[in-house]
Amino acid sequence: MDERGKKYMISNDKDFHSDFGFIKKEDIEKSEEGQILKSHMDKEFKVLKRDVNDYIQLMERRCSILLPKDVGIIMAYTGLGAGSVVVEGGTGAGTTALYFGNVVGDQGKVYSYEIREDFAQIAEKNVNGFGLENVEIKCKDMKEGIEEKDVDLIFLDLPKPWELVEGVKESLKVGGYLAAYNPYIEQFQILNKVLNKHDLKDIKTVECIFREMELKNKGTRPKTRMAGHTGYLTFARKL
Repeated sequence: MDERGKKYMISNDKDFHSDFGFIKKEDIEKSEEGQILKSHMDKEFKVLKRDVNDYIQLMERRCSILLPKDVGIIMAYTGLGAGSVVVEGGTGAGTTALYFGNVVGDQGKVYSYEIREDFAQIAEKNVNGFGLENVEIKCKDMKEGIEEKDVDLIFLDLPKPWELVEGVKESLKVGGYLAAYNPYIEQFQILNKVLNKHDLKDIKTVECIFREMELKNKGTRPKTRMAGHTGYLTFARKL
């Protein structure tokens, strides 16, 4: 991370170049977490061990992604934890698969279905780049059938999640959760009706609005810019 707070993902096998100068690969190889390295322009860079948020911020993606505020609500509402099994519909760049895989740990498993081959390839590259071995990307149409059974959580980031409710109910274990992300009211209205018809329980739809506070010498106030509406999250449970 440079003096401006800008982050970079770097490799140990080549020199690092930026508008703040370059750092030799030999210096990178010998560096330790927390150490300060200087470029040939005498600019300072702090060495950090990337976490999942750093990685997602810098990884390749060609589509919009869920924000941490929504992912956090999904994990909190469904009790996701170490050893959980997750199935996802709509991989995109692999963001939620990375978050889920990071949380369920080595004893857990994440299976992510993506119909677009180009997205699936990028997601697999991103998952491998972070080093997770508990995430499997499947370039398949989830509507053709969910292969996994006794699943703790099925997360759907799809335009018509109601088309999969019957298969979701069959694949969930008793006590397992469905979570669906949709940007429009009409989508979760239809989904709620279908969930009720299939006798799923604890059905609720929420919207998470995240507002950071601004602290200055003149006073404290909410920031004028905020992460407002991104989408609606619908939850249901098989009981």
